[in-house]
Amino acid sequence: MILLRHGQSEFNLHFHKTGRDPGIPDAPLTPLGQMQAAAAAEVLAREDIRRILCSPYTRALQTAAPVARALGLPVTVTPVVRERYSASCDIGSRRAALARAWPALDFAQIEEVWWPDCEEPHESFESRAALFRAEAAALPDRAHTLVVCHWGFIRALSGRDVGNGEWLRLPR
Repeated sequence: MILLRHGQSEFNLHFHKTGRDPGIPDAPLTPLGQMQAAAAAEVLAREDIRRILCSPYTRALQTAAPVARALGLPVTVTPVVRERYSASCDIGSRRAALARAWPALDFAQIEEVWWPDCEEPHESFESRAALFRAEAAALPDRAHTLVVCHWGFIRALSGRDVGNGEWLRLPR
């Protein structure tokens, strides 16, 4: 399984400059983030990817889009791979708004409001990541699956920190 962190978002840009939450819900990618997504798509097009799972946050969807185009694959949107809710960027967009913005994607399996209404406890987040890891281990195409997600989720699964637009292969 390959884990790809979304490209640089507007939140990442401002937070890294100031160390303060800039108050940007569901932050989109910056121009640099869009370039990072395109670069990831170019490299990942050489991998034997057969399935793309993606967080419903805009920054993840924007990162998955060029990869999906390069590979000719659909994107399966799943909130289980979302970031731990702890900052303004972790307030998502409602399902209806996502469906309007991304008409080619299927959002029918997610709730209208799919993110928590308060900070997600670390234990809950770690449990969600562990459940995903266990369920993903049973996928017959696990080795050929790309998951477009977030720093915290990747760290929970792998114990590693990755930068925006970077990816790693999750060992079995």
